[in-house]
Amino acid sequence: MPEVHLTVEWPDGRTTVLYSPSTVILNYLQPGQSLAVAELASRGREALRLASERVRARYGFACTRADEEECQLLQTAMGYADDQLVRISAP
Repeated sequence: MPEVHLTVEWPDGRTTVLYSPSTVILNYLQPGQSLAVAELASRGREALRLASERVRARYGFACTRADEEECQLLQTAMGYADDQLVRISAP
């Protein structure tokens, strides 16, 4: 399965790399997009869960790295106000 890496620029200028085991994440998050932290958390959670399920369908097991990415994304998002903006870019 093709992997995707996206860079998330948080409201304070900090950047993190978001990994997905599937291109399905591009249906939820696109490079060049700006969105509220709450929207990023919601879309990211849904996309990473779907990506993990695609791995399960293909290989017979879920992607634990996608689960870890979801936890890390949500934990980082909790440090910002829901309405603050983040920017998505390609690494």
